[in-house]
Amino acid sequence: ERVALLPGLNPPHWEFGHLIWFHEFWVHRQGLASHPSVLAQADTLFNSSEIFHDDRWQAQIPSIDILMNYFSDVMERTFTIVRSGSISPEQAYFIQLVLYHQDMHNEAFAYMWQSLGYAWPLDFNLSSVAAQSSDLMPHYINFAKCHLQSGSLPHTGFIFDNEKWQHEVLVPEFAISSHAVSNEEYLSFLEAQIVSGASSVEYQPAYWKKEGDIWYERFFDRWQELDLKAPVRHISAHHAEQYCLWSGVRLPTENELSLLMASPDTHWVPSQLWEWTCNTFMPFAGFSADPYQDYSAPWFDGKHRVLKGWSSFTPGYLRRPQFRNFYLPSRNDFFCGFRTCFL
Repeated sequence: ERVALLPGLNPPHWEFGHLIWFHEFWVHRQGLASHPSVLAQADTLFNSSEIFHDDRWQAQIPSIDILMNYFSDVMERTFTIVRSGSISPEQAYFIQLVLYHQDMHNEAFAYMWQSLGYAWPLDFNLSSVAAQSSDLMPHYINFAKCHLQSGSLPHTGFIFDNEKWQHEVLVPEFAISSHAVSNEEYLSFLEAQIVSGASSVEYQPAYWKKEGDIWYERFFDRWQELDLKAPVRHISAHHAEQYCLWSGVRLPTENELSLLMASPDTHWVPSQLWEWTCNTFMPFAGFSADPYQDYSAPWFDGKHRVLKGWSSFTPGYLRRPQFRNFYLPSRNDFFCGFRTCFL
């Protein structure tokens, strides 16, 4: 089935080819276009820095059999390196890079399936996508003024270049919600806007609908009655800010969310969603790009927004307080939500 040309999606076979190409390019070609690919025209077809997003729908993608053979060849060469027992630090870095890159695309496949309303195709407990159950009553957690070590140190495991380098920042006193904003709380805001004359869909989260007096949310291919206690998801930063304005609160800063997420979760409840901050995605002082120069630097454009946390589709090793995700604040197709602050 053909995937529609939408800004947040890629044609699945193109995306699969891109993953293999990226793996081969960094692990086996040392990041050099002068080292040829085993697949003809791979650089032209699958280098995301070179082929424009909309052109990917028109590209002459090889058949899935050819892509599977390409995948098997690249993976077997990597297994040979791993089995050799003599991996260089450079090889170890790039093997980790391509694994993390693939995990990020796996999450992109998940929100593509959500966007398209497809049945979830894997053996995966979808109930685990819900926020963790907790007996903790929602409340605001007070943080005194403190110093935060923001970013990551060298030689502390694999990191991405936008985490470089650790530096101390002073975080003023603040209070942050123990829970992400719930469907019930957001619904109160939405209904208030409708009463004020707004269109019923103007502030509505993606994948909500109302039939009679009942609100429903689509989760992949299933329409389910809205779970009022669950965190609201598929919310843009713009709509999150409108909710905050209505509620007399604000979005947290990147540093405030980092402090919360570094604290024991006996005091707060993870939402299983990427959470918006009010901060534009920008480099730390002294930033320098890593070999994959297009990971961060092109997105320091003043338009992208930092998110912290993780979704249920994020692997455990990326669920770190230092990790910085980033999206345009208008996006709501991925698994995102928000919590609030005051002071």
